[in-house]
Amino acid sequence: MISEVILKGFVVTFSLIVAIGAQNAYILKLGLLKQYVGIAVFLCIFFDFVLIASGVMGLGYFIQGNQLLINSIAIIGIVFLSVYAFLSFKSALKNESLKIDNENKTNPLKKVIIMLLVFTFLNPHTYLDTVLLIGGIGANISNDLKIYFLLGAVTASAAWFILLGFGARFLIPLFKKPITWKILDISIGIIMLLIAYSLIDLIKEIP
Repeated sequence: MISEVILKGFVVTFSLIVAIGAQNAYILKLGLLKQYVGIAVFLCIFFDFVLIASGVMGLGYFIQGNQLLINSIAIIGIVFLSVYAFLSFKSALKNESLKIDNENKTNPLKKVIIMLLVFTFLNPHTYLDTVLLIGGIGANISNDLKIYFLLGAVTASAAWFILLGFGARFLIPLFKKPITWKILDISIGIIMLLIAYSLIDLIKEIP
């Protein structure tokens, strides 16, 4: 029973966080540039743990029962993702993407941490995935097994961010070509718009 709950937490979490979002895209770029990858990966795993744990322990229930809050999160999420999509398309068109070369300047650690905080806590889609969806599923599990669901969820998060952050360096030869950055930026922009469009379904009339 315990192993089944751990597996459920792992599968549910991995299936939701694998999609390229704002946070994942930033981790990928840090990995390609080999900049503060370890710190960035650790922070993302920790942030996921805090958010998922909040959902599993009851916050997910609260959000599910508050349609006004869901509507607000969805609307803010649509705006946030649409703006990020616009910036991605702009980078692709103006060739403003990050470059990989020996002279590339390292971003200050403070800036990296701030960007991760923004992409995590100011991105409403993050709350929908971690607190509402993953946390909501975990909240329905009996109290004595919730810790195992959380263990599976955090393991999935750790596996993904480690793979994304440290595995990105194997793609460096490919991303030395400007066209690859353009394709990545355009792909991220399209995905952001698709996610934004999917949030429309969450907006419902308040009784």
